[in-house]
Amino acid sequence: MNSATLQAKFERIRSNKVFELFVISIIIFSALMVGAKTYNISESVSRVVIFLDWFITIFFMFEITIRFLGEKHKKDFFKRAWNIFDTVIVTVSLIPIEDSELAIIGRLIRIFRVLRMVSIIPELRMLLNSLLKALPRLGYVVLLMFIIFYIYAAVGATFFSEINPSLWGDIARSLLTLFRVMTFEDWTDVMYETMTVYGFSWAYYLTFIFFTAFAFLNMIIGIVVNVLEEEHREQNREDGEPTLQELQKELWEIKALLKERHSQQ
Repeated sequence: MNSATLQAKFERIRSNKVFELFVISIIIFSALMVGAKTYNISESVSRVVIFLDWFITIFFMFEITIRFLGEKHKKDFFKRAWNIFDTVIVTVSLIPIEDSELAIIGRLIRIFRVLRMVSIIPELRMLLNSLLKALPRLGYVVLLMFIIFYIYAAVGATFFSEINPSLWGDIARSLLTLFRVMTFEDWTDVMYETMTVYGFSWAYYLTFIFFTAFAFLNMIIGIVVNVLEEEHREQNREDGEPTLQELQKELWEIKALLKERHSQQ
């Protein structure tokens, strides 16, 4: 059996839906194992958990090997960031550091194995890529949001610090209090407390909520949704599926051709 035939066989295995579902189920089981270790369990159960943890690690090693051997051009495998991430996570998981001073690192690495769900499921990869691509656009919105936060925090610390120093004593505490107001966590209690001294302080809270919770958060959501739509269009273009603009162009060409034939008749 030549290398091309072997590569094609591994490619069929890694693209097989049953294999993908089995890998996803192992990742979910790995996440449950991480949660199980946080409980007080007996020694016998702990030994079983350790054995299963090693089984999961070895399985992931085989799974990455299959994906690597199924790659037509082996160099392209490490051009993808998620493949590098998976390889590093699994390779470090093979190092026996459970009973050493680096045991905490070993546990953290095993926790991050749950992130392999993103590298396996294309839809999750698209969501994460969209979020990362949206970060530069979100920068100016977040900066403007911070300016509004800072201004309102300074005003709150100036007027309300004597009413409740634990909430408005300085600029840092005021920022935390405003974050509480923005997330609607018992914000009315904070408002009613200041209204006992400043009756019109309700306007302070309502305008702040309008700027942050309504205006800026909706802007952030709009930017993320816009980038996600761009990712979908790019993915369809890579898959060879026509975009809406291309379909409209083809439709106009068909109409023009029909008009030309009709005029010739």
